[in-house]
Amino acid sequence: MFWFAVIPAFLSFAVIALFVRERPRPADRPPVRSPLSRKQIARLGPVFWIVVLMASAFTLARFSEAFLLLRAQPAGLTLALVPAVLVIMNVVYALSAWPAGALSDRIGRYGVLAWGFAILIAADLALALATNVAMVALGTALWGLHMGMTQGILASLVADTAPVDLRGTAFGVFNLVTGIATLAASVIAGVLWDAVGPQVTFLAGAIFAALALAVMPVVRRSIDTTG
Repeated sequence: MFWFAVIPAFLSFAVIALFVRERPRPADRPPVRSPLSRKQIARLGPVFWIVVLMASAFTLARFSEAFLLLRAQPAGLTLALVPAVLVIMNVVYALSAWPAGALSDRIGRYGVLAWGFAILIAADLALALATNVAMVALGTALWGLHMGMTQGILASLVADTAPVDLRGTAFGVFNLVTGIATLAASVIAGVLWDAVGPQVTFLAGAIFAALALAVMPVVRRSIDTTG
């Protein structure tokens, strides 16, 4: 199984090595000598930081996918088939990412993002209430769907709100902050899992997602006003 998992990694490397070409830097754009200096970080601006804060709050609602595996076995899935949970999640993620991007062109990014938050709430509730493999599969599929509807949109917001010459730095900062939020969310989820069980863990995730969804209109107005 792990040898099969290596195949997509090699294919991804081949695509980057053979077909991806970086655009030449415009001659009139001076290079950034120290992109991590205080001066350059300050240039990222308040709109970018609002996006980072929104994404971080949302990330607190989606802890590590390892908890999906932990949820599957008590629901009745045999140990040998537990990795199928991640297969379901990633297949749905991959299949939904492009339609989500196309939908954002029609109804706007914030509409798709809001639906992604709502779907995460549904995924958490399904996993919290799961008593059989079918419910776990449904929750896992919804989890993958929410990722397809949110990850690309958040990345596009980072690109849009950061200065053109600092986009690499912006993505690095964004991933650092949201990575810390993911770690915190997973620690909280682990403590809840050990203390009160999986049901409360996923219910807590649903509550965090609902809070992120509730504040999205405020965040959107702040971004529109500041931008």
